[in-house]
Amino acid sequence: MAPHTGNAPFKVAAVQATPVFLDREATVEKACRLIAEAGKAGAQLAVFPEAFIPGYPVWVWFVPSGKTQVLRGLYAELLNNSVAVGDEATRRLAEAARETGVAVAMGINEINVEASGKTLYNSILYIDATGRVLGVHQKLVPTVGERTVWAQGDGSTLAVHDLPIGRLGGLICWENYMPLARYALFAWGVELYAAPTWDHGEPWTSTLRHVAKEGRCVVIGCCSPMHRDDLPDRLSFKQEFLPPGIEWINTGDSAIVDPDGKFLVEPVHEREEILLAEIDPATLRGPRYQLDVAGHYARPDVFDLTVYRRPRPMVRVEDEPPEEPDEPRFV
Repeated sequence: MAPHTGNAPFKVAAVQATPVFLDREATVEKACRLIAEAGKAGAQLAVFPEAFIPGYPVWVWFVPSGKTQVLRGLYAELLNNSVAVGDEATRRLAEAARETGVAVAMGINEINVEASGKTLYNSILYIDATGRVLGVHQKLVPTVGERTVWAQGDGSTLAVHDLPIGRLGGLICWENYMPLARYALFAWGVELYAAPTWDHGEPWTSTLRHVAKEGRCVVIGCCSPMHRDDLPDRLSFKQEFLPPGIEWINTGDSAIVDPDGKFLVEPVHEREEILLAEIDPATLRGPRYQLDVAGHYARPDVFDLTVYRRPRPMVRVEDEPPEEPDEPRFV
């Protein structure tokens, strides 16, 4: 891919918002409204939080793994409200992107429609400003309790996508602590780095700054602020397992960082907000004069990275050729 050479400044947005928990239709409706708001504010790219549709499965940090019946019920509801890429939810998001001219990086719970249809991935859905689905990235390694909900993603989903404003890619939450995954994106020339997450506070915000400086890219960190009141009272785990002293389950702390590792927008706490930053395209190129980890600062003669991007389907079906008719017998 040829490098982007446009010189016009542009805006990016981190949409720090709370989903309508475990309600796909209502959350998609809210997401479309927020995409429109970001577009009206001049954003050409809007990044949403991790697992925004229909919400991050917060119970994985509170419900003991042995509480099988509780976890089964929660999983079933999450699955029923998750996204199958190409479904009506995807269509509505694509339509919102097209109508507003905003590219979108949307955190979703993704159904494994290629196989059983009963397993979930933690994914980023990428849509360009024309409403075209560019791809989906599945989180490679769910973290600790997340493994009780999400499967490991496929390496074929690790990619960088070309937009008119720059090359867009990203990693989800603690995937950003996988140096080789980061390096793959840097080597493919990522300039606009989406970092949807559930993590917040320090050292997470320092991680965003490190990734930005290391990759000489704009990092858009985005998280959902979640108050205990945002969880429906009908969910039994809220009363049984969520400690009564916890009010803010997640404070948000979304931020936007420039390629020198400095905040363009400092972390925002305990409220919903669309964070906006204007990007000078020269800042995506000039800082690499000093440091380009996948360019002059690399040593491919010393270090060798191989990325396996071949899809690994659960089932391969090879149709057998039709049987030849029996030879006629003459008596």
